[in-house]
Amino acid sequence: MPKQVKSVDTEKITINLGYVDLGRIDLLVQEGFYTNRTDFIRAAIRAQLGEHTTEVGALIERRTLDIGLRDFTRADLEAARDAGELLHIKVVGLARLAPDITPDLALATIGSITVLGALQAPAEIKSALKDRIE
Repeated sequence: MPKQVKSVDTEKITINLGYVDLGRIDLLVQEGFYTNRTDFIRAAIRAQLGEHTTEVGALIERRTLDIGLRDFTRADLEAARDAGELLHIKVVGLARLAPDITPDLALATIGSITVLGALQAPAEIKSALKDRIE
């Protein structure tokens, strides 16, 4: 089973809503059901994800994805290089590549990166791996 790690960061997203839906949310906020619009939207997203827990779990298991926060250090990549391994990074959440990883080391050790969420890496690493990032 994939390793589950707690996420420590959040990602900001923008959504477009119709005026009527926005008004309904504001009404619930005014009446104290939610502290603000963001609280409502988070609750709605969690409710939808809760309805699909089984499906998401099966997809994560089938795709062998890590869940949450996954950090990759220079030492991780050097160990993979020394072992002759090519990493295929698959994360649902946040994947972070350390700032001291060189583009040459990344190219030598990372075969592919699939992140459903966010990838944080130095610009030169993202540029070097652009054809390997899905």
